[in-house]
Amino acid sequence: MLSLQSLWAQYWSLPVIEVNLLVFANLLGALLLGLVVGYERSYHSRAAGMRTYGIVCMAACALTVFAGYPEFWWGRAHTLAVDAIDVTRVVQGIVTGIGFLGAGVIMRDGLNISGLTTAASIWATAGIGVLVGVGFYAAAMLLTVLSAALMLWGAKLEARLPALSALGVVLGFAEGVEPDEAVVRQTLRDCGYQLAEGSLTIAWSGAQATWHFVMVARRARPPGDSLVALSQALRRVPGVSQLNLAHARN
Repeated sequence: MLSLQSLWAQYWSLPVIEVNLLVFANLLGALLLGLVVGYERSYHSRAAGMRTYGIVCMAACALTVFAGYPEFWWGRAHTLAVDAIDVTRVVQGIVTGIGFLGAGVIMRDGLNISGLTTAASIWATAGIGVLVGVGFYAAAMLLTVLSAALMLWGAKLEARLPALSALGVVLGFAEGVEPDEAVVRQTLRDCGYQLAEGSLTIAWSGAQATWHFVMVARRARPPGDSLVALSQALRRVPGVSQLNLAHARN
């Protein structure tokens, strides 16, 4: 039976700590690169933004980088039986199962998608568990800190960065009114927005038309970004009798 001193030397010796710090450096680099890619999505008001991309990139790194240091698994306590185990196959099964679990928390409500960051954090938690399982305790702790910090303050960082806001719009026109697309587009331009190409859906009920579309800001944070002001402007479109306006992330 190993003594406490032997266990400490096995899992927290200087070489093991150095490897854990190297793993953490890889995790931090993956997080930063994921944030850069995710910012492009956040800028265009997509549901998967900086936090989601950063967490996924970091978790993927965690589930990969440890495989490069098999001699440090389980605190360098190796036997022939342990070396014969293909840990990567175990990880593959874990990731597949967690993927199904994460998909269950993603929900769509109209033009809004929620739960992506939660799903990504579940996947990152699986990465933390894998690092703990192979004995990379310091790297697992640092990954936990990174994940928690990103979940706590990532949204505030995204909110401070310039982004193009997107709004889902439903315009209901009075019976017998033929909507004028040019007038609608000009109204959107006057408000600092434009109709997102490919988003327009037109429905007719008898002689009454209903338009569904997404309007996207022409520049980051336009001055007329108030929902109240935008709704007042859209209600002035000739023939509009019904209006539904909401933030959209798709």
